[in-house]
Amino acid sequence: MAEEPDNLILQLLRRMDVKLDRVLEDVADLKVRMTHVEEGLAGVNRRLDRLEARVDRIEQRLDLVSPYGGVRE
Repeated sequence: MAEEPDNLILQLLRRMDVKLDRVLEDVADLKVRMTHVEEGLAGVNRRLDRLEARVDRIEQRLDLVSPYGGVRE
């Protein structure tokens, strides 16, 4: 006796399942990549904060700003 072909709905569900697996893998990969981007951005922000503090100290030592936070003219 010949095998009956799979139900059309089952074929479609199997294809959808394969595609969903690929999407899930892609989302997991994107999460990892975004985590790396966020960590890199946090590092840049830390460096900018340190540079800002250094510039503030330089301005104070050169007497370019008043002790009250305003810029001297």
